[in-house]
Amino acid sequence: MKIVFFGTSEFAMPSLHALIGSRHKVLAVITQTDKKKGRNLFVSPPPTKVLALTKEIPVFQPKDVSCEESVNYLRELDADLFVVISFGQILKKNVLAVPKFYSINLHGSLLPKYRGAAPTNWAVISGEKSSGVTIIRINEKMDEGDIITKREIPIEDQDTNITLNEKLAGLGAKVLIETIDAIESGKGLKFENQDGAAATYAPKLKKEDGLIDWKEPPEKIHNKVRGLIPWPGAYTYYEGKILKVLQTEVPDNAVAVKDAEHGEVLEIAKGRGVIVRAGSGCIAVKYLQLEGKKVLDSDSFFRGHRIPVRYVLGK
Repeated sequence: MKIVFFGTSEFAMPSLHALIGSRHKVLAVITQTDKKKGRNLFVSPPPTKVLALTKEIPVFQPKDVSCEESVNYLRELDADLFVVISFGQILKKNVLAVPKFYSINLHGSLLPKYRGAAPTNWAVISGEKSSGVTIIRINEKMDEGDIITKREIPIEDQDTNITLNEKLAGLGAKVLIETIDAIESGKGLKFENQDGAAATYAPKLKKEDGLIDWKEPPEKIHNKVRGLIPWPGAYTYYEGKILKVLQTEVPDNAVAVKDAEHGEVLEIAKGRGVIVRAGSGCIAVKYLQLEGKKVLDSDSFFRGHRIPVRYVLGK
């Protein structure tokens, strides 16, 4: 199969590696334009571009993939199939009509659940016990195409957005090759309509999504911390500065919280973390990062900042 690959983020990398190593031919990699990143705002290329160039695969970076120039370029490639994974632009009807077969998308959720830009984040934030990958035949509506393949895995208790993303990216690469082989042969290929009534959504995250509300139950805060790594990160406030909360646990043996304020430091337990009032219980904060400073475990952080018991975070 002659394939044009559309992908930008790290999630797309295992699939691109797998395609390059398969018997299928990657004609070109279409990706987003280079972006400024980091504190120094150096211009950095997407990882898919870097890989493609090392393999001498042509790279095309349109600001609008559906513009006339882009469509003409794609037509000249004469592809059998378009493969889209974490690309960052929506392919319009004029693009979808180009390949000989059609365009497929690998999505990091069990569709129709968690349609949208941040499926792994929201699966963890919502406390889901399983997730997976789905390959769909793309239509003009985002993540609403017919399902070709779906594969499920458990979400472990200590999984974060990062670890789940990595697991699904690796699983997706295997499923992608199997699916493309089935498309080529036409054997065992089925298309399943999505149940729109069962759809849930995973919108793009905003900075304010990370603010911890200490009135929420400990389990909900714990899931937020896990689900918002690396960005925007769960955070609270300490002496007017942003304090990122990077790792938490829900203690088996709860500390007494009677008369304590939400966000109040109840106990500083060496090796166990900082025990903070949350909802009707408490949560142990294990790793923190004060604005402009490095990441510290709770023991090191509290040795340096001498925050007393009864101090209330978030004010």
